[in-house]
Amino acid sequence: MKWILCTLFLSFSMHCAAGQLAEKAILAVLNKQVSAWNDGDLSRYMEGYWQSDSLVFIGKKGCTYGYEATLNNYKKAYPDKSAMGQLHFSDIHFKKISRRNYMVIGAWHLQRSIGNLDGCFSLFLRKRKMHWHIIADHSS
Repeated sequence: MKWILCTLFLSFSMHCAAGQLAEKAILAVLNKQVSAWNDGDLSRYMEGYWQSDSLVFIGKKGCTYGYEATLNNYKKAYPDKSAMGQLHFSDIHFKKISRRNYMVIGAWHLQRSIGNLDGCFSLFLRKRKMHWHIIADHSS
């Protein structure tokens, strides 16, 4: 009986540690995006997204499908560093869907000289080839 309890405890501990590692890695992706955005580098910001025609971005203007279309929309909406401002994420919550899939919910804030913007986001991330990428983004 002690052996069974020990095995269950060890299994549970390993499961929790794996979840914490995944959340830490996902948070690193988001932090890298914030840094790239605040440097005015949309190409580097987009590294957090899945580079695929299957990427989906849902915003106030509807759905955008594909990496290039999403990048082009960002370029149109934020043509220069003053339009981009300084990005900050807050209230981040993780929901494990499976070993390779997470949902992340949070808030975003842009501090800009031309007027601040705020909103919320839900991201669906998938681990592919040892890296986490956003495969769906719903930002409002």
